[in-house]
Amino acid sequence: MASKKTKLRKVVVIGTGFVGTSYAYALLNQGVVNELVLIDLDKDKAEGEARDLNHGMAFGNPMRIKAGDYEECHNADLVVITAGANQKPGETRLDLVSKNARIFKGIVEKVMAVDFQGIFLVATNPVDILTQLTREISGLPKERVIGSGTILDTARFRYLLGEYFEVDARNVHAYIVGEHGDSELPVWSHVQIGGVPLSKYANIANLYEDKQMTAIFENVRDAAYHIIKRKGATYYGIGLGLVRLTRAILNNENAIVTVSAYLEGQYGLDDVYIGVPAVLNENGVREIMELKLTDVEQQQLDASAKTLKEMVDVGRKALI
Repeated sequence: MASKKTKLRKVVVIGTGFVGTSYAYALLNQGVVNELVLIDLDKDKAEGEARDLNHGMAFGNPMRIKAGDYEECHNADLVVITAGANQKPGETRLDLVSKNARIFKGIVEKVMAVDFQGIFLVATNPVDILTQLTREISGLPKERVIGSGTILDTARFRYLLGEYFEVDARNVHAYIVGEHGDSELPVWSHVQIGGVPLSKYANIANLYEDKQMTAIFENVRDAAYHIIKRKGATYYGIGLGLVRLTRAILNNENAIVTVSAYLEGQYGLDDVYIGVPAVLNENGVREIMELKLTDVEQQQLDASAKTLKEMVDVGRKALI
């Protein structure tokens, strides 16, 4: 496979805003990669971030960090895209789709022009739509174009459930699936605390109608709004989530994570990138984990996919 051709443990980050630099900082702390290249339209910004990170090398892990340009992508194992416009007051998500679709067209074409043979990991919002457009623009196989999807939503869900039940979040098994956005959904039927189904553990007859469980999910779904209201943007959580995905890919972990992956019939859905549990290794998405959903969950997932397909069409029109 293509990723085996490089195996330099080289990552290129496109975009040195809050998310890109939080990701880079977390990589330095965790020692996941050998070489990190920062690319930004503002070359001075990328150079400044690279210098700042390098000055922490003595306290972190040995690696090469530098600012660069798109030719650096030719032998990268992973290109992570965090660049793009943020939603401004008064702008709709559809406005954001059109704007970022055009930005991504330029980025992806420049990466592919240098014979990129690795994996794309997309973090820019709306992530599901931009991941699908990245695949269509690049022409790469579906398994090598991945979005961060609902990895952060799932982490928030596990954290809040763990906090409520006073259990370590690492012993809470739960998924948020669907769009990384307002139409996402909790898979209540598969939530477990230490292997015990939540309905049994908490003695809750109907998880879909329980007020406290509903409040927990709503806090997950609306977390970004709460954080943005208080500090302007979210970036630490997703930065760490991107490192988790990077580790799964570069270490060939076959880890099960909720990413934005391409569905071809799974969950009864077709031709859509959407957040679902998937097995991730050095070649990208090895397989989709198809959970048995309840009727309520399937209906919600169908509705989420419908929303995404409509938005992808808006993005495609912006590229014409």
